[in-house]
Amino acid sequence: MDLYTIFPTISTFFIVVSAILVAIGWNLAIKRRLEAHKKTMIAAAIAAIIFFIIYSSRTLLVGNTDWGGPDSLAPYYYVFLIFHIVLATVGAVFGITTLVFGFKEKYAKHRRLGRITSIVWFVTAITGVAVYILLYVMYPGGHTKPVFDILFRL
Repeated sequence: MDLYTIFPTISTFFIVVSAILVAIGWNLAIKRRLEAHKKTMIAAAIAAIIFFIIYSSRTLLVGNTDWGGPDSLAPYYYVFLIFHIVLATVGAVFGITTLVFGFKEKYAKHRRLGRITSIVWFVTAITGVAVYILLYVMYPGGHTKPVFDILFRL
C-alpha cells in the first residue's frame, strides 16, 4: 500500500467503526442501558472525528483520487459522490446536534433527532464504503495535487 491508498483505507475503517458503534449504541438505548449508550455514542463520535482528521489531512497534504473508471460511468459516479458528500455533511451536523441535545439532557429532542441521525449515518457509511471500493478497488484512479500545492501554486 502506498501513501495514496493507506489514508483512505484507514479513514474508511474508522467511518465503518463509527457506524457499527452507532448501531450498538442505538441497541443499548432501546434496552435502556443509557450509561453504556452514552459511552458507545461518544466512542462513535471519536471514530468519526478520527475519520474526518485523516480525510482532511489527506486532502490538504496528499491530494484526492481522481475517478479512474470508464468515462461512461463518470457522471453516475459524480452524482453518487455528491449525494454522499451532502449526506455526510448533513449527518455530521445532525450528529453534533444530537450529541449536544444529549449532553444538555434535552432527551426528547435527542431521541427524536437521534433516530434520524443514526439512519443518515448508516447510509453515509455505506455510501462512503462504496466510494472507497469504486476509487481504490474497482477503478483505481490518478491523484490530484494537495490543496496547499494548488492554493500556493507549488
